[in-house]
Order: sequence, then structure tokens, then C-alpha cells
Amino acid sequence: MTTSARTVLFHELGGPDVLTVEEVELPAPGPGEVLVKVEALGLNRAEALFRAGTYYYRPTLPASRNGYEAAGEVEAVGEKVTAFAPGAPVLSAANFELSAHGVYGDRVLLPESALVPRPAGVDAVTGAAAWLTYTTAYGALVERAGLVPGHQVLITGASSGVGTAAIQVVRRAGAVPIVTTRTDAKRQGLLALGAEHVIVSADEDVVKEARRLTGGRGVDIVLDAIGGAGFAELGGAVVRDGTLVSYGWLDERPILLPRQWPLTVHGYANISLTGTAEGRHRATHYLASGLADGTLRPVLGEVFDGLHRIRDAHRLMESNRHTGKIVVRV
Repeated sequence: MTTSARTVLFHELGGPDVLTVEEVELPAPGPGEVLVKVEALGLNRAEALFRAGTYYYRPTLPASRNGYEAAGEVEAVGEKVTAFAPGAPVLSAANFELSAHGVYGDRVLLPESALVPRPAGVDAVTGAAAWLTYTTAYGALVERAGLVPGHQVLITGASSGVGTAAIQVVRRAGAVPIVTTRTDAKRQGLLALGAEHVIVSADEDVVKEARRLTGGRGVDIVLDAIGGAGFAELGGAVVRDGTLVSYGWLDERPILLPRQWPLTVHGYANISLTGTAEGRHRATHYLASGLADGTLRPVLGEVFDGLHRIRDAHRLMESNRHTGKIVVRV
């Protein structure tokens, strides 16, 4: 038995206009598969890069899917599925290849391992805005960089979904978030979200300001979304034996390494956390506890209604006008 699904596909590389909404027939769930009725989608910068052909792997064309992050409800399960039953609220775990399993659609068929329980009481829009941002910030800062109370942390590109989540993850750990943004327009918003200090990179020297704000000491951790040649300069902002974590490449030029040794540099990909059952277990419990106690509160840049708004949502993401997460309610 097949199920009809409205699915976002693209048949060539390009801008938002290459995204089209089409009817796709999905087979019944096979062994280890789950059919999910999607309620909301969370957008990520990776999906714009993937659509344009500049992600770290290329899409399979024509008819590539897209989208890492969805919140929905289980409609049906295949044989040998034990973790989920019809009616269960779920989130996609963003641990899959996009062309094959991208979740932009009103229904999607996923492996059981590509889903996690949606925390109790969490609505679809909040769920779609939460998983990838908070697990990336948690995985990079806590599990990879060893974030502890009292650390001073420099977060670049802080108005992004991961950036706003990282501010809260740092605060939740009892540490101090120092953040960067390109223009002064987002300063007050970032302070209101919990940033201790905001450095406007268009007007201020990030390294000098980070040193000044830490009394000349430097930060313990840098969480960098930008990469490129500027990554090397960030080595000047950290303490001796400090840690730099690169998780994004908004600057698509090769990433240059700092030489202020001794220090530790990590290239972080969230699959290192979400690619194992144990990692998904830790991430799920971290997210659920933070949403329950209010220390994690997803920042919504804008919510669009309907799959037909997916192009508009991508245009907003590429404009960089928003702060926080862009969500499409299906």
C-alpha cells in the first residue's frame, strides 16, 4: 500500500527558486522504517548550501530531497520497529543523507534510527526549532570542548539558530557567553537572550575585544560558525591550552589554522553525537530537561505557514535578517 506525500524536491542546483512542491508516492514502511506525518520543519544553513551545491557532499540529481529537521507524529511502523508506535510525537534526528531522506514534506519515510522522541508537552513548532540547534551547541561545547562552570566562551555568528542556542547552553552550564554579530542592529536582542557581551565585528576587532572583556586573559572556548581565513585569527582570543571548535563555514574559503600553540582545535560535526544510539539518548535527555526547566527556549526568527512558503523561508535564511530559527508549519 502506498501513501501520497507532498514533498519538496529540486532537480538542479541553484537558489531558492529551484525548490518545487510535488506529489510523491511513498511505499508502506518496510522493516525498521517509520512513516511520519510532518507538522513543522526547521530550516538550517546546511540545506541552503546543499541546494546550491556547496555543502560538504553533493545532492543526487534529479529529484533530490532536502531538510534535516522535522517534528511530527508517527502514522505507521514497519516490522521490527520497537521504539515507536502510531501516534507517538517524534523529531527527526538529522543523522541521514539529505537526498534520500530529506524531511521537507507533509509525510516522510525514515529509518527508526533517524527519529527521537519529541519531549513531553513540546509543540511541533518548538520541536522543529530545537533539536539540531541545541544538540549541536551541546555536543560541540559540552561533549567536545568540555564546557564547565566559569568558562568564558566566544560564540561567533551568534544570531543564528545554533548561536542563540549556544548562548543558552553556556548560561545553563554556569559559564559566560561573549558573542559576535556583524552589525549593531542585533546587539540588544542578543543581550536580551543572555549574552554577557556583544562584539560587533564590522566595527570592532574581535580578538582585541575578547581579550579586553576577559581582562587580558582570553576566552576558554571559541565556538565558530564562520571558518575561512578568519578562523586563524581567533587563536589570538583564547587562553593558553584553550579550545577552538569549528562547526560551520559561512566563509566558504579554506579554513586556516591558528598558530598560538598550545591550543586544541576541533572540527565538529553533529553526526558524532546523533549517529549513535548512546549519543541520541544523551542529546534527547539534555534537550528534554532544558525545555522542561525553561533554561532552553528556542528563539524563532519567523514561522511560515504551508510548504508552498519554502522558497520564501530559504530567501529569508539567506538574507541574514533574522535572529534564531526559521520554521515552516506544514
